[in-house]
Amino acid sequence: MVKRILNYLGWFIVAILLGFLHMRIVLGAPPKSDDEKFSFTSMIYEWALVQVGSTVGLIIALIFILLDVFYLNNKLKDNSKAALFRLVIISLMAVIVGGTHYILEKVIDVI
Repeated sequence: MVKRILNYLGWFIVAILLGFLHMRIVLGAPPKSDDEKFSFTSMIYEWALVQVGSTVGLIIALIFILLDVFYLNNKLKDNSKAALFRLVIISLMAVIVGGTHYILEKVIDVI
C-alpha cells in the first residue's frame, strides 16, 4: 500500500510540473523590469505561474490518478513498459487539459 501511495505521489509531482510547464508556455518569458527583485509585474507573473499552474496540475493529477486506478492498473499488469505508457498518457492529458484551458480562456472568454 505504501509503495502504491509513493508511486501516485511521483505521478502527482509530474502532473504539477506539467501544469507549471503549461503556464510557462502560456505566460511566456518573465517580464523585464528595472528593479529585478521586487517589481509588481514580476510578482503578478510569479503568482499566476504558481496559482494557475498548480491548479492545472491538480486537475491533470486527479484525472490521471482516477484513470489509473479504475482502468490502467488492470490493463498494464505485467507489462514491462507500463511506466513509459503512463508517462505518455499523463502527457496527453496535460495537452488536453492545457488546450481546454486555452480555449476557455482565450477563445470563449469564460475564465
